[in-house]
Amino acid sequence: MYPNLLQPLDLGFTQLKNRVLMGSMHTGLEDSAKGLQQLATFYEERAKGGVGLIVTGGFSPNLRGRLYPTAAQFSRPKHAKAHQVITDAVHKHDGKIALQLLHAGRYGYHPLTQSSTPAKAPIAKFAPSEMSHRQVKSTIDDYANSAALAKLAGYDGVEVMGSEGYLINQFICKRTNKRDDQWGGCYNNRMRFPLQIVKAIRAAAGEDFIIIFRLSMLDLVEEGSTLDDVILLAKELERAGVTIINTGIGWHEARIPTIVTSVPRGAFTWVTNKIKPHVSIPVVATNRINTPDQAEHIIEQGAADMVSMARPFLADPEFVIKAQNSQPHLINTCIGCNQACLDNAFKGKRASCMVNPRACYETQYPILIAQVSKRVVVVGAGPAGLSAALYCAKRGHKVDLIEQSDRIGGQFRLAMQIPGKEEFRETIRYFANQLDKYGVNVQLNQVATEQVLEDYDEVIMATGVKPRTVDISGLGESSKVYDYQTVIREKSHLGSKVAVIGAGGVGIDVATMLTEPSRFSLQEWMHEWGIDQEYQHAGGLYPFPEIHAKTQVWLLQRKLGTVGKGPGKTTGWVHRATLKKRGVHLTAGVTYQKWDESGLHIATQGEDHILPVDSVVVCAGQESVRPFADKWGEKAGHLHVIGGADEAGELDAVRAIRQGFEVAIKI
Repeated sequence: MYPNLLQPLDLGFTQLKNRVLMGSMHTGLEDSAKGLQQLATFYEERAKGGVGLIVTGGFSPNLRGRLYPTAAQFSRPKHAKAHQVITDAVHKHDGKIALQLLHAGRYGYHPLTQSSTPAKAPIAKFAPSEMSHRQVKSTIDDYANSAALAKLAGYDGVEVMGSEGYLINQFICKRTNKRDDQWGGCYNNRMRFPLQIVKAIRAAAGEDFIIIFRLSMLDLVEEGSTLDDVILLAKELERAGVTIINTGIGWHEARIPTIVTSVPRGAFTWVTNKIKPHVSIPVVATNRINTPDQAEHIIEQGAADMVSMARPFLADPEFVIKAQNSQPHLINTCIGCNQACLDNAFKGKRASCMVNPRACYETQYPILIAQVSKRVVVVGAGPAGLSAALYCAKRGHKVDLIEQSDRIGGQFRLAMQIPGKEEFRETIRYFANQLDKYGVNVQLNQVATEQVLEDYDEVIMATGVKPRTVDISGLGESSKVYDYQTVIREKSHLGSKVAVIGAGGVGIDVATMLTEPSRFSLQEWMHEWGIDQEYQHAGGLYPFPEIHAKTQVWLLQRKLGTVGKGPGKTTGWVHRATLKKRGVHLTAGVTYQKWDESGLHIATQGEDHILPVDSVVVCAGQESVRPFADKWGEKAGHLHVIGGADEAGELDAVRAIRQGFEVAIKI
């Protein structure tokens, strides 16, 4: 079914069983010796699932290169010995694994950071010291030492992290390299550092060792590399001994989204395609590739020799096996939400996955067949209910899922209608197919009564939320005032000027939907973000005009501060930047006065204003819906309230799906 994706790749001294590379992800398990056994189980499940080549999260080759003071380092024999548990676990399933070597440079969160030039990164707290010639040479030796130790540990290779704005990138680009010695100045000098690292690694580890170089093919920052620079470096890396060139897109400080849900699938494949003809070693395409069909197409059209998917293997460790077995419909697709993976990582927490709460918790949460099979009813087929029903069925319980509407999905069915969140449809598809596979009895258009529920051993209440109303004079009597569910579901015509009350995640979604262009191709998305697809400008950027939408929107919040700051750490800025470019009025510190024929009366900073809007959309939060659950005190041990029914607040699908999973593995 996927002849190109599943075709072996001959590297000369070794062979990969397919063209799938599991890209590097920092899980948080790397940073302690106790976490390595959990990490081994995590990688083992993916190797068992058929991945051709795994790349670990980043390990620093020395102390100064750590991302933060307690971050992972790989530089001593004791590290090699400790990591054997990982390589043994992967090799048990005929898999291959490479250790990523990552020096943070000026991105380090500690005062010992070093870089090519002593300039602080805009996203960092500490300014780095400038590396002396001796320190540069010592760091090159440290890379070689770590590679030799990786081979001793049983790793099949290393990946040298040369992209995303980390240390090697900082030497390559004018933006961060202002040196005037042999490591700076002209491009031949600036690329000397990565080339010397590769040559040292090859000398230390030998010829029968995979060296992947993560090359920043599109910096997406001012004073970044040009296309000619990237091509030249790719050629020189091949000569220096690199086995595979992996694609890196964008620096962490770039103000361009590269992996979030709103980024079109495979949006950056064209970059890899520009580099591939200039080298003879395998080249890997990356970023927002999340289905086997898409991956197959990329290789089939010759844009790359392999595809890298990182978060899709958080979502489903059996991605490759399901593709091999012609079962893509059973794959739990990564939806690019970042909410449990990258958001957690940037908070110093263990990464996981919204749609797969077992990810990185494999040893704590085994799914075991229940000793006693029970009759379980789940009320509500939103994310929490779907999760609970599926995992209860996997454990061998007899499960009925009762949903009062005519389809499953709940809040996800609303979310998938928001431009840029179409991927949420994939999660509903996954649950629907899995419920069918495990024999869950789905009852649509049914209302669960107390009498019906009393017949079950366990009752899981996942009845979700309803929009909260607001007490503002005139709103309740007007036909021009809408709740967010009605607007999203019915695509209501709201006029050319709209006020959105509430700037949480839902308010931002509604404002995005109201300002989205009617046609929005990949090229138009690139233009909106100022990405030069012809690559005629350094860094791949060109100046771009603001795009003002036909609908004029005011996004309002009561509290002072940044409007729309609530959504995820790694995605919130993307939403805010999108709305600013589209001319949305982001207004904080709002006091609502009344609504009448002249518009919405508000006050900000002690001044009164009338917003001349045609309609108002209320996105002021939610209230839990849990019919008669509070009366069931006597069933306390058998009634489980989860998801929005348990806690409304800001809609939290991560918590909802995890709660469903955790309830299922306990009953």
